[in-house]
Amino acid sequence: MNFPENLKYTKDHEWLKIEGDTATIGITEFAVSELGDIVFIEIETEGESLGTGDTFGSVEAVKTVSDLFMPVCGEVLEVNPVLEDTPEVVNKDPYNDGWIIKIKMDNTDDLSGLLSAKDYKAIVG
Repeated sequence: MNFPENLKYTKDHEWLKIEGDTATIGITEFAVSELGDIVFIEIETEGESLGTGDTFGSVEAVKTVSDLFMPVCGEVLEVNPVLEDTPEVVNKDPYNDGWIIKIKMDNTDDLSGLLSAKDYKAIVG
């Protein structure tokens, strides 16, 4: 299983790629393996400011539906347009083409509560 070192992780199986005060967010390869084939991703929070732990959308897979949680406070700037027609890209490439949202972080100090690749790997095995 892949745990890119350049990303931050949450216990809820989201990853963040940090570039200045912008974060790209997606779900981890572990989450994808647990969910199975993804058939729909619903994000209706574009343009909204959300707090840490708030739900920003959901992922529907063949087996289940799972909420997506904000790992840090911020405004949802963009939703990956590819996901509307081809949500299965998350199954194939969760860390690159399968990103879900981009946010403008309110406070980069929030990043201190996130996990390193090593710490996340220890949690999921």
